[in-house]
Amino acid sequence: AVTVPAWLPERICWALSSDYYAPAAEGGHVRIYTEKEVREKLKGAGLEPAGSHHAHALHSPYWWIRCAVGVNNEIEDNFSVRTYHKLLEWDIVRRPWLTRTAEKLLNPVIGKSLIVYAHKSPLRSTRAREDVRAA
Repeated sequence: AVTVPAWLPERICWALSSDYYAPAAEGGHVRIYTEKEVREKLKGAGLEPAGSHHAHALHSPYWWIRCAVGVNNEIEDNFSVRTYHKLLEWDIVRRPWLTRTAEKLLNPVIGKSLIVYAHKSPLRSTRAREDVRAA
């Protein structure tokens, strides 16, 4: 499986703050890929893309708020960021049905992460072995 930032939530973060992404953010995201582009890159690497899904929808609004008020500010400096952060902590620790249900419903739309599953293509693997033997 390959996990990348999902296009829409990431694009919103980039629109809200240039401090969110590289080069301003050390270690920040450098590129945004659509699912189609991820699948093409996997195929180019000799893999056969399979299923996919989005995850972490509840994290997208958190990062949108952070980007809107200053991604480099401390969490405690802003009421909205601090409160939403506490909600995420509660969700992670307690896993209540309310947030679990909300996340399941929102994941396809605003899931922060895109996960694409892939497997080695039998045809490509065979060709690669034949190419090595021929060399």
